Amino acid sequence: MYRRVLALLLSAALAFALAACGQAGGTSPDSTPGGGSSGTPQVRDSVVIAIGTEPETLDPTKGWGHGNAPIVQSTLVRYTADLAFENDLATGYVLSDDGLTWTFTLRDDAYFTDGERLTAADAAFTLETAKAAQGSVDLTYMESAAARDDTTLVVTLSRPTSVFLNTVASVGIVPEHAYGEDYGRNPMGSGPYKFVEWRPQEQIVFTANENYYGGAPAIRDVTVVFMSEDAALAAVQAGQVDVAYTSATLGATQVDGYHVEAIASADNRGFTLPMTPDEGLLSVSGYPVGNNVTCHREIRQAIAYGIDRQLVADAVLGGFGRPAYSENDGMPWNNPEVVIETDVAYAKKLLSDAGWVDTDGDGVVEKDGLAAEFTCIYPAGDSVRQAVAMACAEQLLGIGIRVNVEGVSGWDEITRRMFSDSVMMGWGSAIPNETYYLYRSAGALYDDFYNPENYRSDVTDGYLDAAMAALTVEEANRNWQLAQWDGETGTAMRGECPWVWVVNLDHVTYVRDGLHIGDQPIHGHGHGLPLIQNLQEWAWTA
Repeated sequence: MYRRVLALLLSAALAFALAACGQAGGTSPDSTPGGGSSGTPQVRDSVVIAIGTEPETLDPTKGWGHGNAPIVQSTLVRYTADLAFENDLATGYVLSDDGLTWTFTLRDDAYFTDGERLTAADAAFTLETAKAAQGSVDLTYMESAAARDDTTLVVTLSRPTSVFLNTVASVGIVPEHAYGEDYGRNPMGSGPYKFVEWRPQEQIVFTANENYYGGAPAIRDVTVVFMSEDAALAAVQAGQVDVAYTSATLGATQVDGYHVEAIASADNRGFTLPMTPDEGLLSVSGYPVGNNVTCHREIRQAIAYGIDRQLVADAVLGGFGRPAYSENDGMPWNNPEVVIETDVAYAKKLLSDAGWVDTDGDGVVEKDGLAAEFTCIYPAGDSVRQAVAMACAEQLLGIGIRVNVEGVSGWDEITRRMFSDSVMMGWGSAIPNETYYLYRSAGALYDDFYNPENYRSDVTDGYLDAAMAALTVEEANRNWQLAQWDGETGTAMRGECPWVWVVNLDHVTYVRDGLHIGDQPIHGHGHGLPLIQNLQEWAWTA
């Protein structure tokens, strides 16, 4: 499979090179960087990018671009590199005093790539379609979206919602006149890039939108190929790609002609820990729920305090990461009190005070005949999750808890087992409502990976609801923080500890020398192609 994909990649790069009469981001033996074989300097305007995860669709109403910029389509507002908002299609917006009505004024110079002007009717159609899709774009709180005229969009909410701008910042506007069943595989928009071709499990090709209202991007032709971490590194070593996303475990490899950029992210890894005992309960889809070991809070907290996160980050990630203490470390809505210090003595005391004692001398504590032993699963082939889990398991044996690390065939199997086994899970987003989905009681035990631990708390629900309904960012952030820890309880590891967060990953990216990939905003979890969300800022500089 690897050789077939690499051959296809080489063919794609060669095709672009011939089409551009230059180099697809590379050089031939008798050329200089940025020049053709004739020695005449040429500006390179093509890139080949290796990324591990293929999207399911390029339809923003069904999740394409969720948490990132969709690049083929434009958005009403967009994120800056420091996670503030700036206008995109909107030239301004007003929120009513009751928090229920958003009125956007749209620019009048945005056109879809078929020449049709983008209007407020397209924006209204997009939001209504996204709401009806009931996918990863949550617009359940939206009452209606309607065009007052060509440049005025009115969105009415059923309740005030503090994350509305976060949502519309990643929902690309689709053309009502050209939207159909195959749109997700053949999209059209008004963004900086146009879709060219999609070969499933191989590559997606984009080209610059020369009529983009923000100015045509410097990089004209873009090929995104889907490769495993190992294959991506091999492609870099062979000089066949310009940019490659790989894992922290491979980032120390030096390759001539490339440099490594460690892009900060909120992409975290940690243990999910089922919070209820095994009493025959089933999930919504009928899978077994509960774990008789991790249901004990002292077990969960002992795990949290017994792990040296910095040691894991250094040993496993090779410096391409840092300790994690929550789902949103470093974000404005994070509570700084979630940080805990490694304290092995305290972890042991938590266990012994609760009656967990090693009575048979095997190194594992027991209570009422039950050994402190459980299984943590991860998708086989994910080297980072495996390494993080095994490093933690080695440390936890020192406090008397045995974690059996098991690679499984894929996410289908994880879906069946995540309600009863621990999972080395990953989250991380620049959108605060991820906290809402991870911990709300109503979301427990669904197959969407958010709350397989079955965490339920009326207190937390109150804070989460208050954060979602807040009319100001300050009020929202205060309640997000209280949901984590209010001094007595919360989702934090010093509280109920449904999660034990371990590390935040840097997104390790090989970049060919001479290519500038812009000011990368903090990346969310890797499934949304976060690397290319600022593609219009990329340029060859040498």
